[in-house]
Amino acid sequence: MTGVLDRFRAFARAELTGKSSYFDRLPDQPTAESARLHEAGLANWWIPAERGGLGISLEESIDIVSELSYADAGFAFGSFLPILGTTMLQLYGSEQLAKTYLGGLVQDGGVLGILGSEEAAGSELGRTATTYRSVGGELVLNGEKYFSTNSDAAGLLLVLAASADDDGDYAVVAVPRDTPGVEIVKRWDMIGVRGSGTYQVSLRDCAVPGANRLRGNGLRNLEIGLNASRILIAATAIGVARRIRDLALDYAAAKQVKGAPLTDNAVFAAKLGQIEVAIDVMRNQCRAAAAEFDGYMAEPDAAAVLTRVGTMRSALAAKIYCGRAGHEVGDVGSQLFGGLGYTHEHPIGKLVRDLRYVSIVEGGDDVLRDLIYTRFVLPPAKRR
Repeated sequence: MTGVLDRFRAFARAELTGKSSYFDRLPDQPTAESARLHEAGLANWWIPAERGGLGISLEESIDIVSELSYADAGFAFGSFLPILGTTMLQLYGSEQLAKTYLGGLVQDGGVLGILGSEEAAGSELGRTATTYRSVGGELVLNGEKYFSTNSDAAGLLLVLAASADDDGDYAVVAVPRDTPGVEIVKRWDMIGVRGSGTYQVSLRDCAVPGANRLRGNGLRNLEIGLNASRILIAATAIGVARRIRDLALDYAAAKQVKGAPLTDNAVFAAKLGQIEVAIDVMRNQCRAAAAEFDGYMAEPDAAAVLTRVGTMRSALAAKIYCGRAGHEVGDVGSQLFGGLGYTHEHPIGKLVRDLRYVSIVEGGDDVLRDLIYTRFVLPPAKRR
């Protein structure tokens, strides 16, 4: 793994570091840097070897995401988010779907789009208003999806939809991006992680083969895929926190306070020491959650095992903790730079904005805390 991590580190330094303003201007998707990640043989690094990928574990991916997000969290987010969809395809898609699209991602360096979020439903995915109806041998989808990263550049969209004929039936349906009726309504002007692309998408009478439905309950499929992506979202906070630490050290080496370098100041030393503690705890929590997920994926019947497990407590804890700890690191970092930390002239402002997404995307902190309460704190008979 050391050699592969070195390749990612070298890529990040050569292609991403120093391009803060470029990635903060909503670059066109896919970016030229995304193409070069593929050319370097590093895109979609987690896809299994039997599908042509590098087969890198989720635990090992923690440090990869840290390296990419050290350079730019938005680029990292767009690069790893397809793991949400590839996990669902790998576990619950037909052999033909998995062969076509997982192999295609490796060959082309492409991305997947996940269409779950809606304006009215928000994080209550059980209230999704997007529907599918069986017509002959096809599934016909209609609905409006709100926040979907990578959708415009994706070759395949995985859509959460409710049955128009059965209130309790939910499905994840694979919809090729070029299916008639798929429309990109707009690209969202995000506050942070602007190096990625997030879109509003409309589906109007989109017809796909019935075999494009993933096996099982769509809500459960999505829960399982979210375990992997939430852990990696949490891991971006590690890389950004490391970048803030290093910027603070560089600044302190030249900054004089009471006739001595800021690096000799006890208050500064304590703050940097606390940042280092946060970095270590974030990394340990993310790696522990990722190792648990890898263990489930290694089971002979991983699909059935993960269906029983559903949402992982450790994944929720990693995302909540890293979101809060990362925000605190950003707050300390921006204060260390004084007035400069409240300008667009220094990268610290962008880093703070990027960190904020960890506590928002794929379930805000309050939503996830409620999920922990209802799934893991309440007595078993009262859990839902």
